[in-house]
Amino acid sequence: MHTIVAIKQVPDTTNVRINPQTGTLIREGVPSIINPYDVHAVELAVRLKEQFGGQVTVLTMGPPKAAEALNECIEQGADRGILITDRKFAAADTLATSYVLARAIEALLLEQPVDLLLFGKQAIDGDTAQVGPGVATRLNLPLISYAIGLDSFDPVARTAVIRRKIEQGVEWVQTPLPALLTVEKEIAPVKRAPLPQLIRAARYWPEIWSASEPVAFDPARIGIKGSPTIVGKAFTAPSRGAGEILDVAEHGLTDSTIRAWDKVLRSNVLGMYL
Repeated sequence: MHTIVAIKQVPDTTNVRINPQTGTLIREGVPSIINPYDVHAVELAVRLKEQFGGQVTVLTMGPPKAAEALNECIEQGADRGILITDRKFAAADTLATSYVLARAIEALLLEQPVDLLLFGKQAIDGDTAQVGPGVATRLNLPLISYAIGLDSFDPVARTAVIRRKIEQGVEWVQTPLPALLTVEKEIAPVKRAPLPQLIRAARYWPEIWSASEPVAFDPARIGIKGSPTIVGKAFTAPSRGAGEILDVAEHGLTDSTIRAWDKVLRSNVLGMYL
């Protein structure tokens, strides 16, 4: 069995600041972490490997520093890490990123079949949730988004039953394999890495793929050339002040009036979901 997990190294959003002149993120001095949803995707892949055997491959597109994130995935139990890095990939939007990851996965498919592809539901620096679905579309694979549980997985029969979040609650979906899942944190709580994996990660160095080898990427579809997205403005929202406090007696509101309005509001909100 072979599972591929795509991850992203992101700035720790508890320390995110925006340059008021350029409207871009200030990354200098901000610690980088693995996108939290991606950590749980790796954990799910490792658990499937422990149950069914096989291999977990983790890949990411990013600067050389992103090799640190791949090593953390090796600590979790991944077998192979691939860093796709080149200055030509700089300033990629979600369209260009999904193209690069899809081309890299196609190359991996030529090496050996893949049973499952896992992505975090979204990256916390952009919150677009577009890359996973974009890769699934390019590879013509079934897509199950917002997955919170893997209730059944049969690599022999090539089927899986996925539990996923929807606005109305929870939905169960049966899918053929291979399929691509974008996952929530509930999919697999992260365990503490054992000592042998920590030692292996300390000695491990990921494979480095450039814009030209071992895969040839179309120069017109990568980096800023392949990114049609234009950010009009980015800014830090002003802090919200305290809400206005009304004196019930002063405004002539009785308890019965308040209860009546509360009943109306609750019925309107409930009606939105029926």
